[in-house]
Amino acid sequence: MGIAGIINLAMLAVAAALLHKHGLSGTSTLQGAHAEIGRLVGGGAALAFAVALLASGASSSSVGTFAGQLVMAGFIGLQIPVLVRRAVTMIPALVILAVGVNPTDALVLSQVVLSFGIPFALLPLVVLTGRRDVMGAQVNNRLTGVMAYLVGGGITAMNVFLIVEQLRG
Repeated sequence: MGIAGIINLAMLAVAAALLHKHGLSGTSTLQGAHAEIGRLVGGGAALAFAVALLASGASSSSVGTFAGQLVMAGFIGLQIPVLVRRAVTMIPALVILAVGVNPTDALVLSQVVLSFGIPFALLPLVVLTGRRDVMGAQVNNRLTGVMAYLVGGGITAMNVFLIVEQLRG
């Protein structure tokens, strides 16, 4: 995940710097960024951008699928064959593309919705680390717990705002 994150950051930084430098900061779609990168620095760079984007998506979905499988296997003892897992995780994306939804809008909405999961991991973690019977001497102090709840609440509020704005959009 760390390597995928670095690739994502590098891709975003290079594309943003290149497009901004040439006064194209209004480019707002993946197709537009790909076309402008190709026009500005050549087809090889545009191809590298496309391959990096594809690799980033593949690595993210692979990690997510694998993590989901581990959780299901650990908590409910359900084993799903690899091909079925991959098909199930790819079908929603393929359906969205097949019905003609703008890929950039679909990508942004999916990331907004996925980011909404952060509080569902953070808040139970804060509850768990605040329990002396679980953590013993390593239990969070009250200030840490309050700050973590505030951060979780802030993230939740920003995510609700993002979802509303994206759907209004």
